[in-house]
Amino acid sequence: MKRLLQAAMRALLLALCGPLLAQADERRPVPLARELDRELGRLVARAYDQPEAAMQALGALRQAQSSGEPLARLRLRLAEGQILLQRGRTQEAEAIANALELAPQGQELGLLMRALIADRLGRGAEAADHARESLRQLDMHCPAQALEQAIAQGQCDFRAAWSALRILEREQSTQGRLAQAEATLKRMLALAQAGTDRHLSAVSLYSLAVLSQDQEQPDAARRWLAAAQEQAQDQPITLTRVKLAEAIVASKRGDEHSVLSTYEDALAMAQRADAPRTAALIRVNLADLHMHSDRPAQAMREARLALPVVLAFRDLRLERTLRHNLAVALLLQRQFDAARRELARAEQLARELPDPARRVVELREVGHAWASSGQPREAITVFHAERELSAQIHASQREAQLQQLQLKYDSERKQRDLELLTRERSLKDQQLSNHALAQRVGLALAVLLSLSLVLVVVMLQRVRAANRQLKANQQQLRAQSERDPLTDLANRRHFLAVMQQQSEQLFAGGLLMIDIDHFKHVNDQHGHAAGDAVIREVAQRIRSSVREQDLVVRWGGEEFLVFTPNVEPADLARLAERVLQSVGSQPVATDEGPLRVTVSIGFAHFPLPPAKLRQHWEQAVNWADMVLYTAKAQGRNQAVGIAAVDARDATVLGEIEADFDAACQSQRVRLQHIPGP
Repeated sequence: MKRLLQAAMRALLLALCGPLLAQADERRPVPLARELDRELGRLVARAYDQPEAAMQALGALRQAQSSGEPLARLRLRLAEGQILLQRGRTQEAEAIANALELAPQGQELGLLMRALIADRLGRGAEAADHARESLRQLDMHCPAQALEQAIAQGQCDFRAAWSALRILEREQSTQGRLAQAEATLKRMLALAQAGTDRHLSAVSLYSLAVLSQDQEQPDAARRWLAAAQEQAQDQPITLTRVKLAEAIVASKRGDEHSVLSTYEDALAMAQRADAPRTAALIRVNLADLHMHSDRPAQAMREARLALPVVLAFRDLRLERTLRHNLAVALLLQRQFDAARRELARAEQLARELPDPARRVVELREVGHAWASSGQPREAITVFHAERELSAQIHASQREAQLQQLQLKYDSERKQRDLELLTRERSLKDQQLSNHALAQRVGLALAVLLSLSLVLVVVMLQRVRAANRQLKANQQQLRAQSERDPLTDLANRRHFLAVMQQQSEQLFAGGLLMIDIDHFKHVNDQHGHAAGDAVIREVAQRIRSSVREQDLVVRWGGEEFLVFTPNVEPADLARLAERVLQSVGSQPVATDEGPLRVTVSIGFAHFPLPPAKLRQHWEQAVNWADMVLYTAKAQGRNQAVGIAAVDARDATVLGEIEADFDAACQSQRVRLQHIPGP
């Protein structure tokens, strides 16, 4: 009855005010009823776990609004697309995006729909581009100074703006731009609070908590979580997501005592709230926790419970995480055939959802699992793939930074050239004026010309000085790009520059490939700050153990490379032993307390004795790498060197390199073992 009265009142108001509204600016958004706006917000939130029920409720709502305002119909179509996406029906959502873009006043909503589709399919850059353009148009109706008033009058679609900002925040967080991500989340919070949406406010708040913990601000994270819990009262599913965020923050903080119980509490809450997809998300996190805590059986159990739900919702992101965790757990339990099937599906999903940084982490974990299960050949293959991808990422990031700096310098140089041209034009105008005056006052002309010449000389000197400074800055940038910022060691780029000076065919000298033992456990159990402290201290100890003319390189992650020119094989072995003792004899001091750290070393002297066949430096690095993984596979905390290789020519040497393990077992490669402390 109440709804019928409201509908009648709306019809009466439209009849009375219709002529006046017809004279208004047609481009101004028609206000959307707050009741409809809130109901659509509830349905979209509900669709994450119950898309079919949300779609049925949306159908009933559409029938009630069959003769409604144009803006209401657009918002109904957008909500339909969002609900379809939660079920993985992207083609139908694509049709809705097309219809929205063609509708009057619907372009910004169509762009947002495309952004949501691209985000669902893992196309992050495309999603961010569409979200930025949609937000640009939505912001025209959402002035920051009068945000609440614009929302109350139905001019500002704060929910659409919030969704666009959410996509941009994901891009910023993925790229490591945490300060920008924090500013975006605070803007999302302001929109949700101005629109009095407690669900969106809670999501913004617990996302800020996770981001604060990523920035090592635990007090701020606790405050954000408390505020999120307050906003989520009387909303069971939202409270469950807050509890999940609490578990994630505890995991990032390294609070092992509470993280498992918090995840289990969140899972119980999700089950009581009839939220199957949220429960599956929690199980995904539980599986990841068990896997990183060396509990592969529990990880498999949680992953297999979550997988049917994830497949039913066609959630490719969660499926990728589950397949990866299942593969690692199966490897640790030596179920290799099943693990390979899961790895194949995980690799397919990685191609469909490209994320190089995430792929590096996956490859590292798979490589460690192969090594832990006693499969060094597979471990070496995966570690090579990880190293290659890491190098590509570093090169891409470095190139982007160089391009940005170059654009900055080019822009500044063009600005200076423009200023110089402007001043020269002004000078010419002044000279013409002076020429007219010279007909009457010759002395004044001489003075003005003299001043003009001085000005030109000064300006030319300034331009030359600016160019010299620009060249100096470029040289400094090139030097900085060849240093590792964490350890101040040379990086791979510098090593490549040194190697270019070597002979193309003959590499001479010694190589030590060094890897910190069980470094992943340091990060998992003590946090990334402790891991960085360990890397810095190990780098310092290696540098203090080698000769002044030796080159120490941070090769990537927890690996280091030492190039020792003009060294005898016996001296190279003593150098490896010195590094072992220097690193492992004393614990490393961290904020978490002293940690005992050891390293594994693979070393070799080139050309390889006794045949001393010619080799390129890349082949030499590969030999040092293979003998390093032999040291790791045989128990770590030791140095293993190549004493002799039974190869009469390059063909035999290549055969030995292709199956190094078999060559070692058959004594075609004789190794030298040096135990650690």
